[in-house]
Amino acid sequence: MSNPDDYIVGWICAIHPEYVAARAFLDERHENPEHLSDNYALGKIGKHNVAIAVLPTGEYGTASAARVAEGMQHTFPNIRIGLMVGIGGGVPSQKHDIRLGDIVVSIPGNGEGGVIQYDFGKTIQGQTFQRTSHLDQPPTALREAVAGIRARYTEDGHQLEDMINDISKKKPRLRKAYTRPDPASDRLYLNHIVHPPQGQSNCVVSCGDEPPNLILRHKRTEDEDDPQIHYGLIASGNQLMKDALIRDKLAAEKDVLCFEMEAAGLVNHFPCLVIRGICDYADSHKNKEWQGYAAMAAAAYTKDLLRRIPPRKVEAEERIKDILSAVNKVEKITQDTYAAVNKLDQRGKDQECEAILNWLAPTTYATQQTDFMGRRQEGTGEWLLDSDEFQSWIGQNKQTLFCPGIPGAGKTIATSIVVDHVNRKFRSSGCGIAYLYCNFRRQNEQQPKDLLMTLLRQFARPDVPETVRSLYKDHQANETRPAFDEVRRVLLSVVTGYPRAFIMIDALDECRASGGVRSQFMSAIFSLQSKTQVNIFATARPIPDIEQEFQRINAVSLEIRASDADMGRYIDGHISRLPSFVENCPDFINQMKAAIIKAAKGMFLLAILHMDFLESKINLMRMEQALQELPEGLDASYKEAMERIRNQKRDYSDLAIRTLSWITFAKRPLTGLELQHALAVMENTSALDERNITDIELIISVCAGLVTIDKESDIIRLVHYTTQEYLERTQKNSLPNAHTDITKTCVTYLSFGIFETGYCPNKDALTQRFESNILYQYAAWNWGYHASKSSIEEGKLVMNLLQSTAKRSACSQAMLNKSWFISSTKMTGLHITAYFGLEKAASALLGRNADIESKDYSDKTPLSLAAENGHDSV
Repeated sequence: MSNPDDYIVGWICAIHPEYVAARAFLDERHENPEHLSDNYALGKIGKHNVAIAVLPTGEYGTASAARVAEGMQHTFPNIRIGLMVGIGGGVPSQKHDIRLGDIVVSIPGNGEGGVIQYDFGKTIQGQTFQRTSHLDQPPTALREAVAGIRARYTEDGHQLEDMINDISKKKPRLRKAYTRPDPASDRLYLNHIVHPPQGQSNCVVSCGDEPPNLILRHKRTEDEDDPQIHYGLIASGNQLMKDALIRDKLAAEKDVLCFEMEAAGLVNHFPCLVIRGICDYADSHKNKEWQGYAAMAAAAYTKDLLRRIPPRKVEAEERIKDILSAVNKVEKITQDTYAAVNKLDQRGKDQECEAILNWLAPTTYATQQTDFMGRRQEGTGEWLLDSDEFQSWIGQNKQTLFCPGIPGAGKTIATSIVVDHVNRKFRSSGCGIAYLYCNFRRQNEQQPKDLLMTLLRQFARPDVPETVRSLYKDHQANETRPAFDEVRRVLLSVVTGYPRAFIMIDALDECRASGGVRSQFMSAIFSLQSKTQVNIFATARPIPDIEQEFQRINAVSLEIRASDADMGRYIDGHISRLPSFVENCPDFINQMKAAIIKAAKGMFLLAILHMDFLESKINLMRMEQALQELPEGLDASYKEAMERIRNQKRDYSDLAIRTLSWITFAKRPLTGLELQHALAVMENTSALDERNITDIELIISVCAGLVTIDKESDIIRLVHYTTQEYLERTQKNSLPNAHTDITKTCVTYLSFGIFETGYCPNKDALTQRFESNILYQYAAWNWGYHASKSSIEEGKLVMNLLQSTAKRSACSQAMLNKSWFISSTKMTGLHITAYFGLEKAASALLGRNADIESKDYSDKTPLSLAAENGHDSV
């Protein structure tokens, strides 16, 4: 019985006729070991022990070939050379006179290993191909043998036909299917002649054999080999090639000679020589008439090749199993190296992209979007998405939808719903999406160029375009910022690259109107739309000049108004906030909903404030009375809320007034932690006592619904910009001491003992100071602004700070926004009063003989500093 270790040649076939032909050419047959299936045939050709394997019946393609190759290596561990032998579709051309029955041998050339893998998708006339990989070169012994036999055949011809005839004599049962068919059946049709899908298998009947349909070829002479052997590139794929146009395209581009379906599966499993007998022309005129003879021709060539290879040449080859083990290790190392390099490269690219995006704009409004969507009551706003106006806007390019609405109607939540909807619908399809939330508290940060750069930042993700990189590099190198027109130009180039683009803007009315800021921005985005396909969605209060701008471009208008259904959903979703006795009174709930919706008059904000108004009622009778007394309009609601605040316990009332003072009159939005620390500062103390820090939930709860916190950004703010307008307008009555209280807090904080060490000598120390002292930055930057509006500008607390060299230098180091510098002691008290425009404090210092000619770190006198900052009175 055969020993699997004795076999050094592996021969793989794909289908039954190939297997029959291979077995027929064995010089002797060996008995299979008991454990070996009938898919293997063992024997000898010349002096070589050969193991022949065939794919399981009904299995084709590269994956099946790979499985058989792996199984062969496991069963026959000493195989050193591999052969893939069988039939294929020929690619005749003017350069290669390939005919049925000819043989194609894969040989390396033009950077290819002899076989390329391709992927068609669908192999129908008119499709294109895509190369996916190439097969490694065959073992050296086989390549040398091919070179030798090729030269011998060129000189002396071959006897392959005689070999085939000898087999047919020895095995008469093979004559019918495995000998050469009638040469007249070898018909090559023009590539545009396609066999009818439902036509008969006989091409003569379905396609005819008239000369106009055929490529006529001369009859081969006695001086020409028949069959001929062709050496070159074989294309291998998982689908049968039946398209003459693609066949000829490959022939022209890659000089492909043959198509087949298994060899590429051996690329990483079985380095081998591929030999194919031509049974058709890889077109739609396929039939099985030539399969048997083509398989015999390929097998005959393979036998003649093997007989010419000395055993020592084969034994000198490494075992395929060992080669692949080493290759796999190298490939693993290579892959790991590439992965590590790519990871580092990608990390560098990501960091560079992030630097560019942050340089464009510090924010994307993503945190605001998340916060607003988190406040949305489920199901609200669907009327907007379902409206004909919105559907028309989202369904076509270059559309503008303007949605005006009264204050408190829910415009911001509506915008967040639109942003979310557009993101869900278009983000994965490669469309450009950008949005803005204008905010009256951030007007200094929302200049026209700032807004355009924020849009550009969003459009530039995830892969920063080259035009944006160039903009960054040009200005980063010179430490400059781009001009407005530069930003417009780059934004246009980026948006033009998107198949569809969307810009959504909330609260245009909160964008500053003075100085032409708002009109310049609107003009820029309308100009962008005129040159691209961008869609624009915008909300605003119904302000005439804004409405006229949208009318001028023929924008579609749709009013945002809180629908009764949406307000009802909001009330239902917040019933749990009311005292528990309400939940057991369904009739009252219906009465309450009707009363709130009626009083709100289309203002979502009023519905929210009315719900806050009812929260404090202690029984059903009080709540019913409250429903009869619901304030009408925002001012009445705000007035009622302030009365509720003042009627609380004194500690709660004081906490609420201080909270509203800070949030309303702070120079910039505060984080929750900054506000907590500000409220914890006590007069006449030298340090912050953390026991005096109040929970943020309590701070919000004492403010009667007028204060909220954005959970994503941690910014604490008033519930609506109309709240700000009301508190500013009524400051004398509602928050009369706001700036004085804030000034006391800031100056007390800057006078803490921790700042008695003066300036920080290095960047790390300054960073640590900022991190450890939460209110330090705000207090240093803004105390003078509040002092200028207070009644204690020249008071003892302020003067002590201005006259303390250490505390003053610690303050000025942060105030002037420097990373760190050792000359902050040059900032005298007079410099600081000039910087902030504190006329009374400056006079007080001059009265104490302050040096008016002293110079700061940049050689500026107090007078020049005052002039530079526009403080003429100083």
